[in-house]
Amino acid sequence: MSHTKSGKVFEEQRDNEYYLNRQDAFESNVRSYPRKLPFAIAKAKGVWITDVEGKEYLDCLAGAGTLALGHNHDDILEALNAFLISGMPMHTLDLTTPIKDQFSEALLSILPNKGKEYCLQFCGPSGADAVEAALKLAKIATKRNTIISFTGGYHGMTHGALAVTGNNGPKEHVTNLMPGVQFFPFPHNYRCPTGMSGEKGAGILACQFQHFIEDVERGSPLPAAVILEVVQGEGGVNPAPIHWLQQIRKVTQEHGILMIVDEVQSGFGRTGRMFAFEEAGIEPDMIVMSKAIGGGLPLAILGIKKQFDAWHPGAHSGTFRGNQLAMAAGISTLNTLNKPHFLGSVMQRGHWLTGQLQALQSHYPCLAQVRGRGLMIGIEIVDEGLPSDSSGAYVGDGLLAAEIQRQCFKQGLILERGGRNGNVIRLLPPLIITQDECFEVVLRFESALERAIKQMRNA
Repeated sequence: MSHTKSGKVFEEQRDNEYYLNRQDAFESNVRSYPRKLPFAIAKAKGVWITDVEGKEYLDCLAGAGTLALGHNHDDILEALNAFLISGMPMHTLDLTTPIKDQFSEALLSILPNKGKEYCLQFCGPSGADAVEAALKLAKIATKRNTIISFTGGYHGMTHGALAVTGNNGPKEHVTNLMPGVQFFPFPHNYRCPTGMSGEKGAGILACQFQHFIEDVERGSPLPAAVILEVVQGEGGVNPAPIHWLQQIRKVTQEHGILMIVDEVQSGFGRTGRMFAFEEAGIEPDMIVMSKAIGGGLPLAILGIKKQFDAWHPGAHSGTFRGNQLAMAAGISTLNTLNKPHFLGSVMQRGHWLTGQLQALQSHYPCLAQVRGRGLMIGIEIVDEGLPSDSSGAYVGDGLLAAEIQRQCFKQGLILERGGRNGNVIRLLPPLIITQDECFEVVLRFESALERAIKQMRNA
């Protein structure tokens, strides 16, 4: 231990192994990221992270999309510092403050029709709690009992949110999840569940959904709601085809089924639009928001069409639903996202990165598809040595994807995997990434890819 002149005690930094060993001793087996990214972070700024040994990394994970403006953005730091010396309370339950008032007005202004038809529900600090609130409210408002979700979707790890999540892994040892959930196939950009690719497969799935809802012998009552991601994140950066999404919205409106759109990861500029659903020109009945809206601090909010605000006071509450610091950071985040040309820049960087990664496909057949929207990009990793299916899709190669992630980390590039069996490399860089930094991402990714392929061949 050492002492500063002010008398405060701090610990001298050790190497990565020291902190990882202590984390292993202190924490539960549930931790996940340190197993794939074995380092201890000392500081971070913008798109860059520095570990305790002084090595720098390009961060294309950004807190799983939470850090829209990167690490320690100057405007957010200024807003937080101003708040801390203002004397305003940090904790207020759901009591209002001038900061909350300003934040609410700013947030509503970016919802459809400037939020005139919406109200806000401040939830517990995670997106999963906002999902739980949406599921409960849908049942209350419609007086129905069941929910439709979609394969590949991810909505959280709490009981209700996990019940509507497609990934079976976290469910295997958890009994008695929320009943009354029915899954439908979600269109897949590379391996469509109909065995057909492109719009044709998506059209078939849209027709199947419509026919099921309209079938008087469908075998179950009409659902209270459907819940979906416009771009599935954990599911492998899989965007919903526009026509399919519009058809789902049309059917739900015609039959009084609420549409819950989960924008936790895709919202707030990530796809080059404020919200991913905007491209389809639809208006969800509920919008689940979290991650980037708090400027890096915990905050989750449900946007609700006013006609479905059927809550009784206190029917869904929580102690930490009034994070004033996060709202101050959120105001700063929204101000930056609303600047002229900011979202256009996100779209431009996304197109460039996608194009550069697609150019690698001719040299590396294991890169079956590069897809996404804006700066939410997925790379489908396959074993091209095995036979393809009837639609031409090759078997996903999760082992190679894991090796690519390991080699990227060694090259100073932090990214995540997703998709079936973890075979999709995911890029979620801060939205403030520069052109030069994008170029560096591609260089480091290709270097890691070559090393990973060589490693797998020699294994």
